Amino acid sequence: MASSTITLFLAGDVMTGRGVDQILPHPGAAQLREGYIRDARDYVALAEEVNGHIPQPVDPTWPWGEALAIIGEAGPDVRVVNLETSITGDGDFAPDKGIHYRMHPDNIGCLTAAGLDVCVLANNHVLDFGIAGLTETLEVLHTAGLRTAGAGRDAAQAWQPAAVNTGHGRVLVFSAGLASSGISPANAASPDLPGLAFLPDLSSHTASRFIDQVRAVKRDGDLTVASLHWGTNWGYEVPRGHVRFARWLVDGGIDVVHGHSSHHPRPLEIYRGRPILYGCGDLINDYEGIGGHRQFRDDVRLLYFATLDARSRELRGLRLVPVRVRRMRLERATMDDGEWLYRVLGDASSGFGTRIGLAGDGSLSVGVP
Repeated sequence: MASSTITLFLAGDVMTGRGVDQILPHPGAAQLREGYIRDARDYVALAEEVNGHIPQPVDPTWPWGEALAIIGEAGPDVRVVNLETSITGDGDFAPDKGIHYRMHPDNIGCLTAAGLDVCVLANNHVLDFGIAGLTETLEVLHTAGLRTAGAGRDAAQAWQPAAVNTGHGRVLVFSAGLASSGISPANAASPDLPGLAFLPDLSSHTASRFIDQVRAVKRDGDLTVASLHWGTNWGYEVPRGHVRFARWLVDGGIDVVHGHSSHHPRPLEIYRGRPILYGCGDLINDYEGIGGHRQFRDDVRLLYFATLDARSRELRGLRLVPVRVRRMRLERATMDDGEWLYRVLGDASSGFGTRIGLAGDGSLSVGVP
C-alpha cells in the first residue's frame, strides 16, 4: 500500500500594500515617501497603462485570480507565503527606507480568501511602519486565524515556529531573515523588544543555532520548514554561502528550505531527498507597470507544490505551476510562458543536478532522485 503524503503550497513574496491595497474594498492612505512616486494610486495607473482598466473596488479575491482554483485543485495540506507587507493603519514611516508597504487591516480578506495557514514575516518590509505597525500586523493576522513565524513581540515569539496540524503529523514553519535581503540588524527582536528573527551571517555556528531552535520544539513525526528571506533581487546565480547554509540545515534535520527575496524564481536543488528552493520569486505585488529587468520576466510567477512522504519526510514530488499577472490579478500562464520558464529555470538549476520536466499544461515538475 502506498505511503501517505503531505503536500505543501509554498510561494514567495506576497506584497498587498501600495497599489494592491488601493484597489481593494478598504484602501488605506495613499501617501508614499518614495523618490519618484508619492501616491500609491499611481502604481494602479501604471499597471492600467500596460494591461488595461482595473475595476475599483475589486473583490478581496481579485489579486489571487485564477491561482485560487489552481491551489484548490492541488489540495495542499498546508499553505505558506512570505507576507512582505505591514498590515496597519497605525505607525510612522520607518526612516531611512525608500519604499514602504502597508495594507489596511480591513482588507485582511485578501489573505484569508486564499486559505493561507502561515504567513512568514522575517523580511525587510513588515517593519515599514515601525513597532506599532508590526504589533498591529500580528494582531490582525492572529485575529483572522492566520499563523505567523519570524516576527514577534519579543525574541521568543519571533523564533517560535508556526505549527499546523495535518492528518499525518505537524508541519512546523520557522522563519528568519538576513541582511542580504535588505533587513537591518537593528530590526532583530530581543528579549524585551519586538522585531524579527534575524540571522547575523551564514556561518556554521549560525546554522547550528538555527538547528538548535528547531530541535528544541520538534517532536517525532514533525515535518520542518526553514523559510529564509535572503539574497539580492535579480539574477540566477546562487551564492556558495546560501548553498552551504541550506545543506547544513538539511543535514541538521530540516525537511524543506523555502527561500525568497528575489523578484523572480531562482534555481532549485534536491539534496538528500529534501527540496531546497533558493528563491521562489514574487507572487502578488504592484510592479506590473514598472520598467527594467525585463529579461527576467517578473510578470511570470510560480506556485510551488511540494509533496513529501509522511513517514520518511523525503520528497515524492515537486510541481511548479506558472501564473502571470495582468491588471494586478493572477492568471493561468500560457504554454509559451511555461516553456520559457522550463528553459531558463532548467538551465539555472542544472548545476545542482536538478532535472525539470514540462507537462502538457505548461506546468513544471522536478525529478526526484
